[in-house]
Amino acid sequence: MADSKGIKNFTKGPILVPLIRFALPVLFALILQAMYGAVDLLVVGKYGTAADVSAVSTGSQLMTTITGMIASFSMGTTILLGQQIGQDRSEDAGKTVGASIFLFFLTGCVVTILLSAGNRILATIMHAPAEAYVKTAHYILICGIGSLIIIFYNLIGAIFRGLGDSRTPLITVGIACVVNIIGDLLMCGVLSMGTEGVALATVAAQTISVVISVILIRKKASVFAFSKKDIRFDRGIIRRVVTFGAPVAIQDFLVGISFLVIAAIVNTLGLIPSAGVGVAEKVCVFIMLIPSAFMQSLAAVVSQNYGAGKYDRAFKTLRIAIGLSIIAGVTMCYLTFFHGNLLAGIFSKDADVVLAAADYLKAYAIDCLLTAFLFCFVGFYNGIGRTGFVMVQGICGAFLVRVPLSFLFSRMTPVSLFRIGLATPCSTTVQIVLCFIVLLRIKKEINE
Repeated sequence: MADSKGIKNFTKGPILVPLIRFALPVLFALILQAMYGAVDLLVVGKYGTAADVSAVSTGSQLMTTITGMIASFSMGTTILLGQQIGQDRSEDAGKTVGASIFLFFLTGCVVTILLSAGNRILATIMHAPAEAYVKTAHYILICGIGSLIIIFYNLIGAIFRGLGDSRTPLITVGIACVVNIIGDLLMCGVLSMGTEGVALATVAAQTISVVISVILIRKKASVFAFSKKDIRFDRGIIRRVVTFGAPVAIQDFLVGISFLVIAAIVNTLGLIPSAGVGVAEKVCVFIMLIPSAFMQSLAAVVSQNYGAGKYDRAFKTLRIAIGLSIIAGVTMCYLTFFHGNLLAGIFSKDADVVLAAADYLKAYAIDCLLTAFLFCFVGFYNGIGRTGFVMVQGICGAFLVRVPLSFLFSRMTPVSLFRIGLATPCSTTVQIVLCFIVLLRIKKEINE
C-alpha cells in the first residue's frame, strides 16, 4: 500500500498480492536488462563470426561481473531507504539519496580508469582465444569508458526499489532496451562493426536510460526532501550504505570472479567450448530471472518489515517467495534439460556451438530447482541487514566448491561440459545448507 506521500509501505495488509505486484515489474525489468546481453549475442551470432561470439561472451561476462558488483553495492542504498520507510523516517531519504550519488560517482570514476587502462590485461587474464583477443579487449575498453553511466543506471534503480517503486525502473529499462536493439542492428547488421558496434550500442542505450531516470527521479523527489545540497560526503550515511552494501558487493564480485575463472578454464579447451559456454551463460541469465526477481524484491519488502520490528511478517514473506519460485524452477528445469539445444539455438547459428551449450545447460537445469531456495534466502538476508553472512556463504560456495570442482572436472577425459557445469549445483547445495543453519539461529535469537 502507498502512504500519503506516495511511498509504498509493505508492513501492513496482505503479503502475497503486494509481493507479486512488486516482483512482476522487477522481473520484467530484469528480462529487459537480460535482453541487452541476449540481443548483443543474438545479433553478433547472426551477422558476425565465432570470434565475435567468443569476444562478446567473454567481454560481457567480465562486464556482468563488474556491474553486478556495483548493483550489489547499491543494495546498501535500497536496504537503508527501506528501513527508513519501515520506521516512518522518509524525511531522511533525501540525505541518503544525495550521499549515495556522491559515493557512486567516485566509484564510477575509479572503475572507468581501471577498465579503460587495463582492457588488454583483462582480456589476457580471461584467456580470450587468440582469434578473439583484440575484439575482447576492444569490447572491454568501450564498456569501460561508459562504466560511469552503467553505475548510475544501477544506483537509480536501487533508489526506486528502496522507495517501494519497481515500475519506474521497468519503464526506463524498456526504453533503453529498444534503443539497444536498434543500435545493435544498425551497427552490426548495417555497418558491420561486429563486437565494437555491440559495445557502443549498449553504452548508448544505458546513457539514454540514465537521462530518463534522472528526469523521473526529480519528480519522485517531491515525496521526500531532496536538493543539490544533499549530494555530498555524509560520513554517517555513507558508512551505513557501505556497511550494508560492501559485503554483498564483495560476495557478488568474488562469485563473479569464480565464474570468470570457470570461463578461463573453458577457454583453454578451444574456441567452440568457449563460445558454447558463453551462449549457455546467456541462456542461464533468462532461466534464473524469476528467482533473481524475488531476491531483489525480498530485499526491499523484508527491509521494511524488519525495520518495523515485524519479524513474523518477514519470515512469512520468505516462505511465500520460495513457494512461488519453486513453481518457476520446475518449469525452467524441464525446458533447460530437455530443450537446451533449442534455447541455445536462439543465440547461435553454429551447430557445434549449440551442441556444446546444450551439454553445459543440462547441469544448470539442476541448479534451476536449487536457486529457488538460495536466491530467496539471499534476498531475505540482505533485507534484514545480514549482508556479512551473504558474503561468507557466497565465497564458500564459489571458492571451496565451484572453482575446485570445475578445474577437477575439466581435467577428466573425455572432457564434458556437462560435468564441468555440475560444479554449480554442487556449490548451490552447500550454500543452501548454510542458509538453513543461519535461519534457525536467527529465529532462536528473536524468540529469546
